[in-house]
Amino acid sequence: MTAEFSQRTLEVFLQRPKVSIELGCGPAKRDPQALGVDVLDLPGVDLVSDAQTFLQSLPDGSVDSIYSEHFLEHVPNAYALVAESSRVLKAGGQFRAVIPHFSNPWFYSDPTHSTHFGLYTFAYWVESHPFSRGVPHYSTPLPFHVESANHIFKSNRPFLLRHALKKTLGSWVNTSRWTQEFYEEHLTWIMPCYEIDYRLTRL
Repeated sequence: MTAEFSQRTLEVFLQRPKVSIELGCGPAKRDPQALGVDVLDLPGVDLVSDAQTFLQSLPDGSVDSIYSEHFLEHVPNAYALVAESSRVLKAGGQFRAVIPHFSNPWFYSDPTHSTHFGLYTFAYWVESHPFSRGVPHYSTPLPFHVESANHIFKSNRPFLLRHALKKTLGSWVNTSRWTQEFYEEHLTWIMPCYEIDYRLTRL
């Protein structure tokens, strides 16, 4: 915890009507009202801390929502971090993670990426999900329900035509669970997905 962000400051933050946390926020938080946590001391970071260590310092059921973007794939033990998130979230609290899809061609270029994510990844970790295929639990199922997992397709500028084609593909892929599963089984290496947007509710 930084000198500027004392234990007293954290206690005041937890007394807000809605407590939101953004893990691995980097230099710019998506939600200005959220508490931005990052291991690097960057502009926009409210608290310089390891995410797991920070979550462990919070009381049970003290947080309304947790968000991260292109962060969870860097965590050596992602299951443990999601487990700690389930502890600190209130019943009905929201956990959202935007993560590079396993077919993203840039995923393998970054040596700090530890875990691959696809449509079913969270199904192995949580109590319930909306997908058709049953998967085993190798650890204690976490008290979450997967509300949605949407495939995101995009290309950065200046590839606007390529971006438009990928957005069209994404609209079809996310039409139903069937099309999502068909895409992951048959089409991922023909048209790779950029990222997957997971939304979970704490049971």
